[in-house]
Amino acid sequence: MTQNPFGEGGFDMGSILQQAQQMQQQLMAAQASLAEAEVEGTVAGGAVTVKLNGAGDLLGVSIKAGSFDGNDVDDLSDLADLLVAAWRDAKARTEALAKEKMAPLAGGLGGLGDLGSALGGGGDGPDQPRIGF
Repeated sequence: MTQNPFGEGGFDMGSILQQAQQMQQQLMAAQASLAEAEVEGTVAGGAVTVKLNGAGDLLGVSIKAGSFDGNDVDDLSDLADLLVAAWRDAKARTEALAKEKMAPLAGGLGGLGDLGSALGGGGDGPDQPRIGF
């Protein structure tokens, strides 16, 4: 007689499905929270500010009055560069926020115990099970 690879209790598909549903609900809540968040990127001491939502969508651009001469080609070129830099700053902040909000979910179905090793186990690291048959 062979030993059950899923442990004494056997394979509990209901428990796995319940965990997956909970994880999906948590993911949806985190995504909704990100979509509502607003993040700013600012450069040149506040001369240019770009606002994004947590999903990375552009919400607004603010340019400090008197910072640039609209008739000066060099000033306009500088303004274009600063807009890009402010957007990059805001984008980096949205990515950090997303990482923070999603970090608790990053374990995925890690709570499944020995399922990974029972199905072929031995991933590249302790948090990266490889499933194989």
